[in-house]
Amino acid sequence: MLKAAGQALFSTGLQNPKYTVGDTKEQDYETRTYHDTKWASTALTGMQWDEAMKTGFRTLFKYIQGSNHNNVKVEMTAPVTCRVVPGAGPAGESQFTVSFYIPVEHQDNPPEPSNPEVFVEHRKEFTVYVRTYSGFSTEKMKREELLKLMESLQRDGLQYVDQPFYIVGYDGPFKLTNRRNEVWLLKKEPE
Repeated sequence: MLKAAGQALFSTGLQNPKYTVGDTKEQDYETRTYHDTKWASTALTGMQWDEAMKTGFRTLFKYIQGSNHNNVKVEMTAPVTCRVVPGAGPAGESQFTVSFYIPVEHQDNPPEPSNPEVFVEHRKEFTVYVRTYSGFSTEKMKREELLKLMESLQRDGLQYVDQPFYIVGYDGPFKLTNRRNEVWLLKKEPE
């Protein structure tokens, strides 16, 4: 448990999902195609992005610490993603799906969750536009970076899905420098 807790807090040596980088017109974002993978996920409803991330993280951390039907401990991975479907209007609650990538050694047979709030999500290959930024990410920063990504894609004439979108974190709370955060917008596929 100490190793996983240390990895979660300091984000050292974490396994990441595989992706391919596509052609990018500008330097302020990147196009990535993520391979077909499985993720441990939990769904929440609320108003606060940061609170949803914290609550979802705690729920999923218990799962990887062995709170599953197999009592199997699973290595911490990065990133932690949060899929956001914004609520309607200023008082509408948003839908959040917080997810941990399941490491390669468990991809074929992930431990079955024992908590009914946790589920294994199979993400088919998908392509996203990614904007990376640093620092301790606040809800205000996430919104600003998301808007910057949208403006860049509009500038370059690229089609994207405006919701859901993803807020993504790679670092634990005790990593003080060189922090990595991202916002993702799904590439709109031709109809």
